[in-house]
Amino acid sequence: MKPFVIGLTGVSGSGKTAFLNSLVGDFPSEKICLVSQDDYYHPRNEQQSDEQGVINFDVPEAIDHSALVADIKKLKSGETVKREEYTFNNPARKPSVITFNPAPIIIIEGIFVLHYPKLQEFIDLKIFIDTKSHLALKRRIIRDQTERGYDLEDVLYRFEQHVMPSYEKYVLPVKSEADIIIPNHTHFKQALEVVKGYLHFLLE
Repeated sequence: MKPFVIGLTGVSGSGKTAFLNSLVGDFPSEKICLVSQDDYYHPRNEQQSDEQGVINFDVPEAIDHSALVADIKKLKSGETVKREEYTFNNPARKPSVITFNPAPIIIIEGIFVLHYPKLQEFIDLKIFIDTKSHLALKRRIIRDQTERGYDLEDVLYRFEQHVMPSYEKYVLPVKSEADIIIPNHTHFKQALEVVKGYLHFLLE
């Protein structure tokens, strides 16, 4: 079958990773290829900094979207793609080489996947995960402290100065363009089952 491409977005901390882990785990590994926008950040020395000298990863320019588009094009053509993991500022994490194998279903996740016009050309189904800001902040604190090595003060600063302004400017406007909007205030069980059922239907 022609690869079916899903673009999944939402505010940072909306629960995209939890949703995708539950979704992808229901399928054989050769059926779904999951590509994260987070592995396409430009190097730190090419990132923009705000007035306080803090790198702002929450702007569309932070992503090498041309490379992301090129890799999705390769996957749709049946090519395997390799890319080094992006570890932000966490020296304790040694970057690994990620292999993206072509599959009948390709999922692209990230806050800007519905922002770039050239990437949208490949997307067949647009999913937006919605959540309340205080829940997003809680999840962001847990993730950034454990995975990215930021202290609490840094996390709170980035959320207020970078995450939410970027969400309101770049992410929220594409919500109306989504085919499916999933509220994740308490859980996403029913929505997860609907998406699972649709993908099983496509594969059959």
